Amino acid sequence: MQQILDAILAGDTPAEDFAALPLPESYRAVTVHKDEVDMFEGVPTKDKDPRRSLHVEDVPLPELGPGEAYVAVMASAINYNTVWTSIFEPVSTFGFLERYGRLSPLAARHDLPYHVVGSDLSGVVLKTGPGVHSWQPGTEVVAHCLSVELEHPDGHNDTMLDPEQRIWGFETNFGGLAHIALVKANQLMPKPAHLTWEEAASPGLVNCTAYRQLVSKNGGDMKQGDNVLIWGASGGLGGFATQYALNGGATPVCVVSSDDKADICRSMGAELIINRSEEGYRFWNDEGTQQNPREWKRFGARIRELTGGEDIDIVFEHPGRETFGASVYVTRKGGTITTCASTSGYMHEYDNRYLWMNLKRIISSHFANYRESWEANRLIAKGRIHPTLSRTYGLDEVGQAALDVHRNAHQGKVGVLCLAPEEGLGVRNPEMREQHLTEINRFRGV
Repeated sequence: MQQILDAILAGDTPAEDFAALPLPESYRAVTVHKDEVDMFEGVPTKDKDPRRSLHVEDVPLPELGPGEAYVAVMASAINYNTVWTSIFEPVSTFGFLERYGRLSPLAARHDLPYHVVGSDLSGVVLKTGPGVHSWQPGTEVVAHCLSVELEHPDGHNDTMLDPEQRIWGFETNFGGLAHIALVKANQLMPKPAHLTWEEAASPGLVNCTAYRQLVSKNGGDMKQGDNVLIWGASGGLGGFATQYALNGGATPVCVVSSDDKADICRSMGAELIINRSEEGYRFWNDEGTQQNPREWKRFGARIRELTGGEDIDIVFEHPGRETFGASVYVTRKGGTITTCASTSGYMHEYDNRYLWMNLKRIISSHFANYRESWEANRLIAKGRIHPTLSRTYGLDEVGQAALDVHRNAHQGKVGVLCLAPEEGLGVRNPEMREQHLTEINRFRGV
């Protein structure tokens, strides 16, 4: 791996030299083990510790198939799906790998007693399989996490509808929290030249998810002037939704849980902010068995107070069970609730009278197709949308990084250095970077 790293750090290694680099038989990776899926049995979700289940170890380099690429991973990031994988909730990811493995002899590579995790990366193409012509060894890239087969017609209007759609590093093996990753070539996108490796790796999953959920016609189809309610507006998903609302001429109503998070939203340019902790909204009773419509009404009144009497056009929903009833209630007649993730619980409850009789729409949104991902990455590369990286760990500290996200002890995104020996490397356009330093560093140290 040292030869590979030296070639990357040189910054001017020709493509033919990259193509000639010897590949290792094994590489360093973050894994969970199939024989440990019951290790947290009987432990409450909040007490499950990813430091116990995530291993950093050497694993064999998988076979490179047609249409695929090896990428030397300089940096990656933590997402909630990494947390879910590490605590084996809501199900063990080994079920995903087993089902994928039955698809074909090539897919059988993924069905292993260990799972290399991670759904983000920035790095350099090392080698491509047969049929790949758009990406050459030595190209600096980021990867989105959509893995598709596209042998069925359903995926050819929107690849997210492919029956064999999977999230790389979560529902497939050989993810990005490693020194080398195996990806399909149609996951690759150009690395934004003004960003460091860790900054470039961090937007990936959440940026593309936010773009589809809020901006794309497949999601909220946001337009200028829309009032957009954003839960967790300074978090991994919400931090990008807030930027997209501001960038697209909408008015974000940012829901946060602390003054620090409110300050982050203000620094992005948001003016309408609700501090849930300070205002004490209690949408459920203490037992979590019954919702309180009076609190929905109080919340809606607060929104109208901020907007000058207007209701919400689009709700950017991802907490799920805890907030969904309120989200449906406060949306204007004919408005839209876009939903993904459900980090507070999947069994949503709402009063259907407020949906049905007011012609509101609930739209499900899951990650993004290649076109949407490309557009989201293009906006990063043009300096219109910025990373939300707050802290970066080394690969050996990945358990602590995942624990931070599990306990919500973080802002924005948490990065992980893989091959990169230190932070701050990989910038190819320092002039552009200088123009956006404030925005790039907005979440740092918070």
